[in-house]
Amino acid sequence: MKTGGRIALPGDKSISHRALILGAISEGRSEVTGILRSADVRSTASVLRSLGVEISDLDAPVVSVEGTGRRGMRAPSADLDAGNSGTTTRLMAGVLAAQRFRARMVGDASLSRRPMGRISKPLTAMGAGFAFSHGDGLPMAISGGDLRGLTWRPEVASAQVKSAILLAGYCGDVPVEVHEPSATRDHTERMMRARGADVRVEGTSVSFLPGRAMPATPTAVPGDPSSAAFFAGLAALAESGEVELPGVCVNPGRVGAFSVLERMGARLRYDGLREDGGEPVATLYAAPAALRGVTIEPDEVPSLIDELPLLACVAARAEGETRVTGAAELRVKESDRIALVVANLRSVGAEAHELPDGFVVRGSGRPLAGSVVTRGDHRIAMAFGVLGAATGGDIAIDDPDCAGVSYPSFWAELAKVTR
Repeated sequence: MKTGGRIALPGDKSISHRALILGAISEGRSEVTGILRSADVRSTASVLRSLGVEISDLDAPVVSVEGTGRRGMRAPSADLDAGNSGTTTRLMAGVLAAQRFRARMVGDASLSRRPMGRISKPLTAMGAGFAFSHGDGLPMAISGGDLRGLTWRPEVASAQVKSAILLAGYCGDVPVEVHEPSATRDHTERMMRARGADVRVEGTSVSFLPGRAMPATPTAVPGDPSSAAFFAGLAALAESGEVELPGVCVNPGRVGAFSVLERMGARLRYDGLREDGGEPVATLYAAPAALRGVTIEPDEVPSLIDELPLLACVAARAEGETRVTGAAELRVKESDRIALVVANLRSVGAEAHELPDGFVVRGSGRPLAGSVVTRGDHRIAMAFGVLGAATGGDIAIDDPDCAGVSYPSFWAELAKVTR
Protein backbone atom coordinates (compact mmCIF):
# COMPACT_ATOMS: atom_id res chain seq x y z
CA MET A 1 0.00 0.00 0.00
CA LYS A 2 1.19 3.50 -0.88
CA THR A 3 0.03 6.55 0.99
CA GLY A 4 0.23 10.28 0.53
CA GLY A 5 -1.74 13.47 0.95
CA ARG A 6 -2.86 16.08 3.41
CA ILE A 7 -5.41 15.34 6.12
CA ALA A 8 -7.61 18.09 7.54
CA LEU A 9 -7.88 16.72 11.05
CA PRO A 10 -10.97 17.13 13.19
CA GLY A 11 -10.67 19.33 16.26
CA ASP A 12 -9.24 17.80 19.39
CA LYS A 13 -11.95 16.01 21.35
CA SER A 14 -10.59 16.75 24.83
CA ILE A 15 -10.18 20.46 24.08
CA SER A 16 -13.60 20.66 22.38
CA HIS A 17 -15.33 19.31 25.49
CA ARG A 18 -13.45 21.75 27.69
CA ALA A 19 -14.05 24.73 25.39
CA LEU A 20 -17.81 24.24 25.79
CA ILE A 21 -17.70 23.59 29.54
CA LEU A 22 -15.31 26.44 30.35
CA GLY A 23 -17.32 28.76 28.11
CA ALA A 24 -20.45 27.77 30.03
CA ILE A 25 -18.99 28.62 33.46
CA SER A 26 -17.25 31.83 32.33
CA GLU A 27 -18.71 35.36 32.25
CA GLY A 28 -19.92 36.51 28.83
CA ARG A 29 -20.02 35.02 25.34
CA SER A 30 -17.17 32.73 24.26
CA GLU A 31 -16.56 31.87 20.61
CA VAL A 32 -15.09 28.53 19.58
CA THR A 33 -13.65 27.67 16.17
CA GLY A 34 -12.47 24.29 14.93
CA ILE A 35 -14.69 22.37 17.34
CA LEU A 36 -15.02 18.62 16.84
CA ARG A 37 -18.49 17.80 15.53
CA SER A 38 -18.70 14.30 16.97
CA ALA A 39 -21.27 12.39 18.97
CA ASP A 40 -19.35 12.80 22.24
CA VAL A 41 -18.95 16.58 21.90
CA ARG A 42 -22.62 16.89 20.92
CA SER A 43 -23.42 15.07 24.18
CA THR A 44 -21.58 17.75 26.14
CA ALA A 45 -23.43 20.49 24.26
CA SER A 46 -26.76 18.75 24.87
CA VAL A 47 -26.12 18.39 28.62
CA LEU A 48 -25.13 22.05 28.91
CA ARG A 49 -28.21 23.18 26.98
CA SER A 50 -30.38 21.13 29.35
CA LEU A 51 -28.82 23.15 32.18
CA GLY A 52 -29.83 26.45 30.57
CA VAL A 53 -26.62 27.28 28.70
CA GLU A 54 -27.18 28.85 25.29
CA ILE A 55 -24.93 27.21 22.67
CA SER A 56 -25.24 27.92 18.96
CA ASP A 57 -25.28 25.30 16.20
CA LEU A 58 -22.18 23.10 16.46
CA ASP A 59 -22.12 22.77 12.67
CA ALA A 60 -21.54 26.52 12.22
CA PRO A 61 -18.00 27.78 11.54
CA VAL A 62 -18.04 29.66 14.85
CA VAL A 63 -19.82 28.25 17.90
CA SER A 64 -20.90 30.72 20.57
CA VAL A 65 -21.39 29.80 24.23
CA GLU A 66 -23.24 32.17 26.54
CA GLY A 67 -21.60 31.82 29.94
CA THR A 68 -23.78 31.47 33.02
CA GLY A 69 -20.93 32.00 35.49
CA ARG A 70 -19.86 29.70 38.29
CA ARG A 71 -23.32 28.81 39.58
CA GLY A 72 -25.75 30.23 37.06
CA MET A 73 -27.01 26.96 35.61
CA ARG A 74 -30.63 25.97 36.12
CA ALA A 75 -32.02 22.66 37.33
CA PRO A 76 -32.78 20.33 34.39
CA SER A 77 -36.31 19.18 33.70
CA ALA A 78 -35.19 15.69 32.68
CA ASP A 79 -32.20 13.35 32.97
CA LEU A 80 -28.92 14.59 31.52
CA ASP A 81 -27.96 12.13 28.77
CA ALA A 82 -24.20 11.86 28.23
CA GLY A 83 -24.55 9.25 25.49
CA ASN A 84 -21.25 7.35 25.20
CA SER A 85 -19.08 10.14 26.63
CA GLY A 86 -17.14 9.50 29.83
CA THR A 87 -15.54 12.93 29.52
CA THR A 88 -18.95 14.61 29.51
CA THR A 89 -20.04 12.65 32.57
CA ARG A 90 -16.95 13.11 34.70
CA LEU A 91 -16.17 16.74 33.91
CA MET A 92 -19.79 17.81 34.25
CA ALA A 93 -19.95 16.02 37.61
CA GLY A 94 -17.39 18.54 38.85
CA VAL A 95 -19.50 21.46 37.60
CA LEU A 96 -22.74 20.00 38.98
CA ALA A 97 -21.18 19.39 42.39
CA ALA A 98 -21.25 23.16 42.98
CA GLN A 99 -24.72 23.92 41.55
CA ARG A 100 -27.56 24.34 44.03
CA PHE A 101 -29.85 21.64 42.64
CA ARG A 102 -30.08 17.92 41.99
CA ALA A 103 -29.42 16.41 38.55
CA ARG A 104 -29.36 12.85 37.31
CA MET A 105 -26.90 11.72 34.64
CA VAL A 106 -27.56 8.76 32.33
CA GLY A 107 -25.80 7.28 29.32
CA ASP A 108 -25.83 4.41 26.86
CA ALA A 109 -25.18 0.79 27.86
CA SER A 110 -21.43 1.09 27.38
CA LEU A 111 -21.06 4.29 29.41
CA SER A 112 -23.33 2.92 32.14
CA ARG A 113 -20.79 0.15 32.79
CA ARG A 114 -17.89 2.56 33.31
CA PRO A 115 -16.81 3.35 36.91
CA MET A 116 -17.80 6.71 38.37
CA GLY A 117 -16.72 6.04 41.96
CA ARG A 118 -13.36 7.65 41.27
CA ILE A 119 -15.28 10.89 40.60
CA SER A 120 -17.89 10.63 43.34
CA LYS A 121 -15.38 10.04 46.15
CA PRO A 122 -13.45 13.33 45.91
CA LEU A 123 -16.57 15.34 45.07
CA THR A 124 -18.40 13.81 48.03
CA ALA A 125 -15.44 14.79 50.20
CA MET A 126 -15.97 18.36 48.96
CA GLY A 127 -19.61 18.28 50.08
CA ALA A 128 -21.63 17.11 47.08
CA GLY A 129 -24.07 14.21 47.29
CA PHE A 130 -24.08 11.18 44.98
CA ALA A 131 -26.55 8.35 44.55
CA PHE A 132 -26.12 5.37 42.20
CA SER A 133 -28.72 2.95 40.93
CA HIS A 134 -26.27 0.15 40.03
CA GLY A 135 -22.87 -0.14 41.71
CA ASP A 136 -20.85 2.96 40.81
CA GLY A 137 -22.07 3.28 37.23
CA LEU A 138 -24.78 5.36 35.63
CA PRO A 139 -27.50 6.40 36.34
CA MET A 140 -25.84 8.78 38.81
CA ALA A 141 -27.70 11.48 40.75
CA ILE A 142 -25.69 14.50 41.91
CA SER A 143 -26.88 16.88 44.63
CA GLY A 144 -24.80 20.04 44.45
CA GLY A 145 -24.36 22.86 46.91
CA ASP A 146 -21.78 24.75 48.95
CA LEU A 147 -18.42 23.03 48.73
CA ARG A 148 -15.30 22.94 50.87
CA GLY A 149 -11.69 22.80 49.77
CA LEU A 150 -9.92 19.51 49.10
CA THR A 151 -6.49 17.95 48.86
CA TRP A 152 -6.76 14.70 46.88
CA ARG A 153 -4.22 11.97 46.22
CA PRO A 154 -5.78 9.49 43.76
CA GLU A 155 -4.40 5.97 43.55
CA VAL A 156 -4.79 5.96 39.76
CA ALA A 157 -3.75 8.94 37.65
CA SER A 158 -6.70 10.33 35.68
CA ALA A 159 -7.03 13.61 33.81
CA GLN A 160 -10.81 13.36 34.09
CA VAL A 161 -10.73 13.04 37.88
CA LYS A 162 -8.23 15.90 38.14
CA SER A 163 -10.37 18.05 35.83
CA ALA A 164 -13.56 17.33 37.77
CA ILE A 165 -11.90 18.47 41.01
CA LEU A 166 -10.49 21.62 39.40
CA LEU A 167 -13.89 22.50 37.91
CA ALA A 168 -15.61 21.86 41.24
CA GLY A 169 -13.05 24.10 42.95
CA TYR A 170 -13.64 26.88 40.45
CA CYS A 171 -17.44 26.66 40.45
CA GLY A 172 -17.52 26.35 44.25
CA ASP A 173 -14.87 29.06 44.66
CA VAL A 174 -12.82 26.90 47.03
CA PRO A 175 -9.15 25.84 46.94
CA VAL A 176 -8.27 22.36 45.67
CA GLU A 177 -5.10 20.37 45.21
CA VAL A 178 -4.58 17.13 43.28
CA HIS A 179 -1.38 15.12 43.73
CA GLU A 180 -1.25 12.42 41.05
CA PRO A 181 1.01 9.35 41.01
CA SER A 182 2.02 10.18 37.42
CA ALA A 183 1.47 12.95 34.90
CA THR A 184 -1.79 13.08 32.91
CA ARG A 185 -3.26 15.35 30.23
CA ASP A 186 -3.18 18.97 31.31
CA HIS A 187 -5.68 20.63 28.96
CA THR A 188 -7.93 21.79 31.81
CA GLU A 189 -5.04 23.47 33.62
CA ARG A 190 -3.77 25.16 30.46
CA MET A 191 -7.21 26.37 29.40
CA MET A 192 -8.16 27.65 32.86
CA ARG A 193 -4.85 29.52 33.15
CA ALA A 194 -5.38 31.05 29.70
CA ARG A 195 -8.64 32.46 31.07
CA GLY A 196 -6.96 33.99 34.11
CA ALA A 197 -7.71 31.33 36.73
CA ASP A 198 -5.06 30.85 39.44
CA VAL A 199 -4.01 27.31 38.55
CA ARG A 200 -0.52 26.22 39.59
CA VAL A 201 1.40 23.15 38.49
CA GLU A 202 4.42 21.61 40.16
CA GLY A 203 5.53 18.22 38.89
CA THR A 204 2.53 15.90 39.06
CA SER A 205 0.64 18.21 41.45
CA VAL A 206 -1.85 20.88 40.47
CA SER A 207 -3.74 23.39 42.58
CA PHE A 208 -6.49 25.97 42.11
CA LEU A 209 -6.84 29.06 44.30
CA PRO A 210 -10.21 30.86 44.35
CA GLY A 211 -10.48 34.38 43.06
CA ARG A 212 -12.00 36.31 40.20
CA ALA A 213 -14.35 34.74 37.69
CA MET A 214 -13.04 33.65 34.30
CA PRO A 215 -14.01 35.99 31.45
CA ALA A 216 -15.30 34.74 28.12
CA THR A 217 -12.35 33.77 25.93
CA PRO A 218 -12.16 32.80 22.24
CA THR A 219 -10.83 29.28 21.61
CA ALA A 220 -9.33 27.87 18.43
CA VAL A 221 -9.41 24.09 18.81
CA PRO A 222 -6.30 22.44 17.29
CA GLY A 223 -6.25 19.11 15.43
CA ASP A 224 -6.74 16.01 17.56
CA PRO A 225 -3.44 14.11 18.12
CA SER A 226 -5.37 10.92 18.86
CA SER A 227 -6.95 11.17 15.41
CA ALA A 228 -3.60 12.10 13.86
CA ALA A 229 -2.03 8.96 15.34
CA PHE A 230 -4.16 6.74 13.09
CA PHE A 231 -2.71 8.36 9.98
CA ALA A 232 0.81 8.44 11.41
CA GLY A 233 0.42 4.71 12.01
CA LEU A 234 -0.93 4.21 8.49
CA ALA A 235 2.05 6.08 7.03
CA ALA A 236 4.46 4.03 9.13
CA LEU A 237 2.99 0.80 7.73
CA ALA A 238 2.92 1.97 4.09
CA GLU A 239 5.38 0.97 1.38
CA SER A 240 6.02 4.57 0.36
CA GLY A 241 4.67 8.12 0.53
CA GLU A 242 4.21 10.78 3.18
CA VAL A 243 1.15 12.04 5.03
CA GLU A 244 0.89 15.70 6.07
CA LEU A 245 -1.13 16.48 9.20
CA PRO A 246 -1.40 20.26 9.74
CA GLY A 247 -2.43 22.02 12.94
CA VAL A 248 -1.93 19.07 15.32
CA CYS A 249 -1.97 19.67 19.06
CA VAL A 250 1.47 18.51 20.23
CA ASN A 251 0.88 18.95 23.95
CA PRO A 252 3.60 16.89 25.70
CA GLY A 253 0.93 14.87 27.48
CA ARG A 254 -0.65 13.82 24.18
CA VAL A 255 2.27 12.82 21.93
CA GLY A 256 3.20 9.52 23.56
CA ALA A 257 1.94 7.55 20.56
CA PHE A 258 4.12 9.59 18.20
CA SER A 259 7.15 8.91 20.42
CA VAL A 260 6.43 5.18 20.38
CA LEU A 261 5.98 5.16 16.59
CA GLU A 262 9.36 6.87 16.25
CA ARG A 263 10.93 4.29 18.59
CA MET A 264 9.44 1.58 16.38
CA GLY A 265 11.24 3.18 13.43
CA ALA A 266 8.60 5.42 11.84
CA ARG A 267 9.85 8.66 10.29
CA LEU A 268 8.05 11.61 11.87
CA ARG A 269 8.94 15.30 11.77
CA TYR A 270 7.36 18.49 13.07
CA ASP A 271 7.24 21.85 11.34
CA GLY A 272 5.97 25.34 12.26
CA LEU A 273 5.70 24.83 16.03
CA ARG A 274 3.65 27.60 17.66
CA GLU A 275 1.43 28.16 20.69
CA ASP A 276 -2.31 28.84 20.47
CA GLY A 277 -4.49 29.33 23.54
CA GLY A 278 -1.88 27.73 25.79
CA GLU A 279 -1.51 24.65 23.57
CA PRO A 280 1.52 23.87 21.35
CA VAL A 281 0.53 23.24 17.72
CA ALA A 282 2.55 22.06 14.70
CA THR A 283 2.33 20.33 11.31
CA LEU A 284 3.26 16.65 11.51
CA TYR A 285 4.72 14.71 8.59
CA ALA A 286 4.76 10.88 8.73
CA ALA A 287 6.49 8.43 6.39
CA PRO A 288 7.15 4.66 6.34
CA ALA A 289 10.17 2.74 7.59
CA ALA A 290 11.12 -0.76 8.74
CA LEU A 291 9.36 -1.24 12.06
CA ARG A 292 10.48 -3.14 15.15
CA GLY A 293 8.69 -4.16 18.32
CA VAL A 294 9.09 -2.10 21.49
CA THR A 295 8.24 -2.18 25.18
CA ILE A 296 5.74 0.43 26.35
CA GLU A 297 6.31 1.13 30.04
CA PRO A 298 3.57 1.96 32.58
CA ASP A 299 4.75 5.56 32.97
CA GLU A 300 4.18 6.12 29.23
CA VAL A 301 0.61 4.87 29.24
CA PRO A 302 -1.24 8.06 30.33
CA SER A 303 0.08 9.94 27.28
CA LEU A 304 -1.09 7.28 24.80
CA ILE A 305 -3.94 5.39 26.48
CA ASP A 306 -6.39 6.08 23.64
CA GLU A 307 -3.86 5.15 20.95
CA LEU A 308 -2.96 1.70 22.32
CA PRO A 309 -5.37 -0.19 20.01
CA LEU A 310 -3.72 1.53 17.03
CA LEU A 311 -0.22 0.78 18.34
CA ALA A 312 -1.20 -2.86 18.81
CA CYS A 313 -2.26 -3.04 15.17
CA VAL A 314 1.00 -1.40 14.03
CA ALA A 315 2.89 -3.90 16.22
CA ALA A 316 1.28 -6.75 14.29
CA ARG A 317 3.47 -5.70 11.34
CA ALA A 318 6.65 -4.82 13.30
CA GLU A 319 9.59 -7.17 13.62
CA GLY A 320 9.73 -8.84 17.01
CA GLU A 321 7.59 -8.42 20.10
CA THR A 322 5.71 -5.41 21.46
CA ARG A 323 4.78 -5.53 25.14
CA VAL A 324 2.43 -3.14 26.99
CA THR A 325 1.98 -3.11 30.78
CA GLY A 326 0.43 -0.68 33.24
CA ALA A 327 -2.64 -0.20 31.06
CA ALA A 328 -5.37 -1.79 33.19
CA GLU A 329 -7.46 1.34 32.52
CA LEU A 330 -8.07 -0.09 29.02
CA ARG A 331 -10.41 -2.65 30.55
CA VAL A 332 -12.91 0.04 31.60
CA LYS A 333 -12.95 2.18 28.46
CA GLU A 334 -15.82 2.03 25.93
CA SER A 335 -15.05 -1.69 25.89
CA ASP A 336 -12.51 -3.99 27.52
CA ARG A 337 -9.93 -2.87 24.99
CA ILE A 338 -7.29 -5.35 26.16
CA ALA A 339 -9.56 -8.34 25.55
CA LEU A 340 -11.04 -6.91 22.37
CA VAL A 341 -7.73 -5.91 20.76
CA VAL A 342 -6.21 -9.32 21.42
CA ALA A 343 -9.30 -11.25 20.29
CA ASN A 344 -9.53 -9.25 17.07
CA LEU A 345 -5.82 -9.53 16.29
CA ARG A 346 -6.12 -13.30 16.63
CA SER A 347 -9.27 -13.27 14.53
CA VAL A 348 -7.43 -11.71 11.59
CA GLY A 349 -4.39 -14.00 11.92
CA ALA A 350 -1.97 -12.03 14.10
CA GLU A 351 -0.24 -13.39 17.19
CA ALA A 352 -1.23 -11.71 20.46
CA HIS A 353 -2.10 -12.54 24.05
CA GLU A 354 -3.50 -10.73 27.07
CA LEU A 355 -1.74 -9.62 30.22
CA PRO A 356 -3.73 -8.53 33.28
CA ASP A 357 -2.78 -4.91 32.59
CA GLY A 358 -1.81 -4.97 28.94
CA PHE A 359 -0.94 -7.23 26.03
CA VAL A 360 1.84 -8.74 23.96
CA VAL A 361 1.83 -8.67 20.15
CA ARG A 362 4.35 -10.53 17.98
CA GLY A 363 4.67 -9.08 14.51
CA SER A 364 4.87 -10.97 11.26
CA GLY A 365 4.40 -10.55 7.54
CA ARG A 366 1.72 -13.23 7.23
CA PRO A 367 -1.51 -12.32 5.37
CA LEU A 368 -4.22 -10.89 7.59
CA ALA A 369 -7.92 -11.41 7.00
CA GLY A 370 -11.02 -11.90 9.08
CA SER A 371 -13.84 -10.21 10.94
CA VAL A 372 -13.45 -7.57 13.66
CA VAL A 373 -15.99 -7.12 16.45
CA THR A 374 -15.97 -3.52 17.73
CA ARG A 375 -18.68 -3.64 20.42
CA GLY A 376 -19.38 -0.08 19.35
CA ASP A 377 -15.86 1.09 20.28
CA HIS A 378 -14.64 3.78 17.86
CA ARG A 379 -10.94 3.25 18.62
CA ILE A 380 -11.19 -0.46 17.79
CA ALA A 381 -12.94 0.24 14.50
CA MET A 382 -10.39 2.83 13.37
CA ALA A 383 -7.33 0.85 14.50
CA PHE A 384 -8.34 -2.23 12.53
CA GLY A 385 -9.44 -0.06 9.63
CA VAL A 386 -5.85 1.20 9.44
CA LEU A 387 -4.47 -2.32 9.68
CA GLY A 388 -6.74 -3.51 6.87
CA ALA A 389 -5.89 -0.57 4.61
CA ALA A 390 -2.16 -0.81 5.24
CA THR A 391 -1.84 -4.56 4.65
CA GLY A 392 -4.41 -4.97 1.91
CA GLY A 393 -5.97 -7.65 4.06
CA ASP A 394 -9.63 -8.53 3.85
CA ILE A 395 -10.54 -7.23 7.31
CA ALA A 396 -14.27 -6.66 7.84
CA ILE A 397 -15.36 -4.20 10.56
CA ASP A 398 -18.76 -5.08 12.02
CA ASP A 399 -19.73 -1.50 12.95
CA PRO A 400 -17.62 1.06 11.04
CA ASP A 401 -20.13 3.83 11.80
CA CYS A 402 -19.12 3.86 15.48
CA ALA A 403 -16.02 5.86 14.42
CA GLY A 404 -18.38 8.85 14.37
CA VAL A 405 -18.06 9.11 18.15
CA SER A 406 -14.69 10.83 17.69
CA TYR A 407 -13.98 11.10 13.94
CA PRO A 408 -17.06 11.33 11.69
CA SER A 409 -15.06 11.66 8.44
CA PHE A 410 -12.47 8.96 9.25
CA TRP A 411 -13.36 6.48 6.51
CA ALA A 412 -13.46 9.15 3.83
CA GLU A 413 -10.05 10.48 4.91
CA LEU A 414 -8.62 6.96 5.02
CA ALA A 415 -9.75 6.29 1.46
CA LYS A 416 -8.29 9.63 0.32
CA VAL A 417 -4.71 8.87 1.40
CA THR A 418 -4.46 5.18 0.45
CA ARG A 419 -3.82 3.84 -3.00
